[in-house]
Amino acid sequence: MIKTSTNNLLNYIIIAFLCLISIDSRAFKTQKVVCGADQPEEYLSILKGKKVGLVVNQTSRIGKVHLVDYLKKKGIDVKLIFAPEHGFRGDNEAGAEIKNGVDQKTKIPIKSLYGDTKKPSKEDVQSLDILLFDIQDVGCRFYTYISTLHYVMEACAENKKPLLILDRPNPNGFYVDGPILKREFSSFVGMHPVPIVHGLTIAEYAQMINGEHWLKDSVVCELKIVKVKGYSHDFKYILPVPPSPNLNTMEAVYLYPTLCLFEGTPVSIGRGTENPFTLIGMPGFKKGNYCFTPKPIKGKSENPPQNGKECCGYDLKHFANDFIVNSRQIYLFWLTGFYNESDDKSKFFTSFFDKLAGSDQLRLKIIEGKSDKQIRDSWQTDLKEFKIKRIKYLLYGEFSGLE
Repeated sequence: MIKTSTNNLLNYIIIAFLCLISIDSRAFKTQKVVCGADQPEEYLSILKGKKVGLVVNQTSRIGKVHLVDYLKKKGIDVKLIFAPEHGFRGDNEAGAEIKNGVDQKTKIPIKSLYGDTKKPSKEDVQSLDILLFDIQDVGCRFYTYISTLHYVMEACAENKKPLLILDRPNPNGFYVDGPILKREFSSFVGMHPVPIVHGLTIAEYAQMINGEHWLKDSVVCELKIVKVKGYSHDFKYILPVPPSPNLNTMEAVYLYPTLCLFEGTPVSIGRGTENPFTLIGMPGFKKGNYCFTPKPIKGKSENPPQNGKECCGYDLKHFANDFIVNSRQIYLFWLTGFYNESDDKSKFFTSFFDKLAGSDQLRLKIIEGKSDKQIRDSWQTDLKEFKIKRIKYLLYGEFSGLE
């Protein structure tokens, strides 16, 4: 139950303190890492003389230079660019239609992989010798870049073309948590039986897709991987480029696994403000200590939920580092609390919520009045099985303290 603003703040402090003293207090490693794209000596020879297709966006960079521009300068024959959700330059809001086009700088054709067409066509793939995937992920099941990865792998496997992955660290790769998706709830925001936070890099995830035979007809994609140097799952990686328009701070990235579930409720998570995914609130909520009003922002949230309505709730940006990072788990307190304080509980959950949660069980347990602990306990058996399965696909070792 959400308390009054003063008591609520005190409750946060007590919970955070208890959590901090109960977990491993080791510090995150902070050494320098070298992403796959920043090791051209490992992949230019693979691409030389071949017709190349790139699956890239604004995060696909070597330093400050876009990978497309770098490869063109090096004489690589880039024939096609495939764009995921948010587009090639990453300037489209979540859910916005991505259209085919041409990159104005290089004049390379761009094919959309978000919207009606989520899988590269047979004709496009057969016109290439190799595809390259270099996109910064955030390590959550409902972040659609791994769904795009699935379809790209499938297209490559069906047409017997290799996929080169330039790997990048997972900023939420230091833990594994959440309910496992049930197959009957599969969608583009959750295709595989993995928890909300899977603790894998893109290349590790690709290995799991192959190893678990998740592609259509159990086909297997030929993978070539350039690993990240100096990375481990104990590393706290700070993203140099926002992975999408509304994940514009590290606080938002850390809170995303928890707050994205609110997208299936009337609670705003700050879309239409300068602080998306660090705020929660809804109209008429009486027990918060922070209010905000979502408004359209071009390229980020042009029609945000609760547009123009004052939403009251909480500013969580400090909570991200003080609790989420240290507890290494998604946080149910706000979700159950807002539901309990909702005036019309029958309209609190939309059908989208179950897709995000990966089943109907989280919703049903909240409605039944189960405690946060009871809900978390309900997914532990499946989670332990996943953690064991995950080990054989790791490229960077296990993080410390995994039970």
